[in-house]
Amino acid sequence: MDNATRSERSRNAALDAATRIIARDGPGRLTLDAIARESGLSKGGVMHQFRTKEAVLKALLERQMDHFEEFSLRYMAKVSGTSANPHLATQLATVREAATSPNSAALALVAAMVENPGLMVLPRERELKRVEAIKAEAADPELALLRWAAARGLLLSSLFGMSPLGKDEHQRLFARLLDDDQWRPLEKAAKVRTAKSGAAPAAKAATPRKRA
Repeated sequence: MDNATRSERSRNAALDAATRIIARDGPGRLTLDAIARESGLSKGGVMHQFRTKEAVLKALLERQMDHFEEFSLRYMAKVSGTSANPHLATQLATVREAATSPNSAALALVAAMVENPGLMVLPRERELKRVEAIKAEAADPELALLRWAAARGLLLSSLFGMSPLGKDEHQRLFARLLDDDQWRPLEKAAKVRTAKSGAAPAAKAATPRKRA
């Protein structure tokens, strides 16, 4: 086994151990010593990959983000030619995938980010770009954002064990959020309201003002 392969295996072993520790014991119990014990690596081997606990948390978050980014890219390639809102469809499907995947790793990362809020900068920057893309393609940007926010609410309530809904209900709701046909009447209604609100000021401006 070459050095690069050995290093990659050690890195993944350390990250897998860190995820188990956070999920089982909480982020407060995550230390480089704990990672070494959990993974079977020496502490020097762990420190060769990560100098600090913060570096471990950042690497965990980046790995999770990269995993779902790959899913998003594959889904976007599949729907870009058929969906009227491919960016929205991709993000809804990605959130659904996160909600239905084994969630111990995701929950562990949420807990870690609560302990270290600075880590939120990484996903927030990506989310800002995604939101702008969703708004740019939508006939009704606010409705598109409501669908996006509803999906994320389903994910978070599931992650934290707060949802009273069963898995089948979750799947039906995600399917409805993804179905553009069910949202088109609301989009058309929004267009009508926009047209009316845009026409009223013009008509008012065209009416000559009476002199006193």
